[in-house]
Amino acid sequence: MKNFSLLLVFFLCSTSLFAQTYFPGKNNWESKRPADLGLNEAKITAAIDFAKTHESDQNKNLKIAHYESAFGREPVGYPIGPMKTRGPASGLIIYKGYVVGQWGEPERVDLTFSVAKSILSTTAGLAVADGLIKDEKDLVYPYMAPIYPFDPVRSMMKKADHLYEDDVFELFGTEHNRKIRWDDLLRQTSDWEGSLWGKPDWADRPSGEANQWRTRARNTPGSAYEYNDTRVNVLALALMNIWRKPLPVILKERIMDPIGASDTWRWTGYENSFVIIDGQIMQSVSGGSHWGGGMMLSAWDQARFGYLTLRNGNWNGKQLIQASWIEKSRTPTPAQPGYGFMNYFLNNDLKEVPAAPKTAFLHIGAGTNMIYVDQENDLVIVARWIPNGDKAELVRLVLESLKR
Repeated sequence: MKNFSLLLVFFLCSTSLFAQTYFPGKNNWESKRPADLGLNEAKITAAIDFAKTHESDQNKNLKIAHYESAFGREPVGYPIGPMKTRGPASGLIIYKGYVVGQWGEPERVDLTFSVAKSILSTTAGLAVADGLIKDEKDLVYPYMAPIYPFDPVRSMMKKADHLYEDDVFELFGTEHNRKIRWDDLLRQTSDWEGSLWGKPDWADRPSGEANQWRTRARNTPGSAYEYNDTRVNVLALALMNIWRKPLPVILKERIMDPIGASDTWRWTGYENSFVIIDGQIMQSVSGGSHWGGGMMLSAWDQARFGYLTLRNGNWNGKQLIQASWIEKSRTPTPAQPGYGFMNYFLNNDLKEVPAAPKTAFLHIGAGTNMIYVDQENDLVIVARWIPNGDKAELVRLVLESLKR
């Protein structure tokens, strides 16, 4: 009876908590004047002015921006997925669940680059919750079936010309790759070796001598961190292989629809990233937009995802992402303590945002696209197309408005 009473009290407290916490509807996110929530309105205005006047100077045509950046000068660095011209500097400030500031065109659908990695890692968390992955510390290769690429051009060629070539490939077939765990992929510590969708692992952000890129010694999985989009795309394909359906379908059903996201977001892969599973042609998505593709969505939809992580995966009383998965996502990677599961950038060393609490975290993509999440201050900031070096100052200015 005593245990039942304790459970009843916990349930009532939880119900009361979510009743008092504001969650936006599908087509409506309530705004409030900053002063109504105890904020310094002049300082919110100053923060917004800073964001508007510190817009990225990269070309708005993202194809041109790609070729003018280091990405475009990488080996086989050409885009193979869709890209689009971006909008102006845009963003939102969400405090205690309410919109207290906005600028630019937050309704515009733009590429979000590596913020998509946080969305990708969320689909891994859903797979663990559903038992498709028993434990993220499991080796990946026992879960994998052979990958059957959809290649209509090759199907029209003479079969005799490909007599000695396999029609399928193993994603984790090498001795090194068979040692990789899901956790290694999520933390970018796998050092996966190989080529996927025409992009070799060594061609992404290569360092050192070119004649050693392909032959260097491999790091033991889990021991060394390397930000590498080929390996992110490996995770995306591996997850689709166990879900047996496209990841955007999973995301829509389990996350985006329940949080009231718009119908304008899209998650795409590459021109050549199609495979056949259960007789269906499916596209494996990109975990970023390094070579095009990835997530295209509005700042409003970015804010909804950030708000979901602010609330530890709970949306209006419904646990969409396990709270334990959010906790794991925010657990420092031993080889890179400022990084959790992709793409949770942690602030425990105060390097990302010195003025923010150590518990704050950020979903970051090139551009820069930023979703700042601060549970201590009940704050979410979305900033798009701001130089990476200016994001910390923007957050500092917003935090200044909270001081009484």
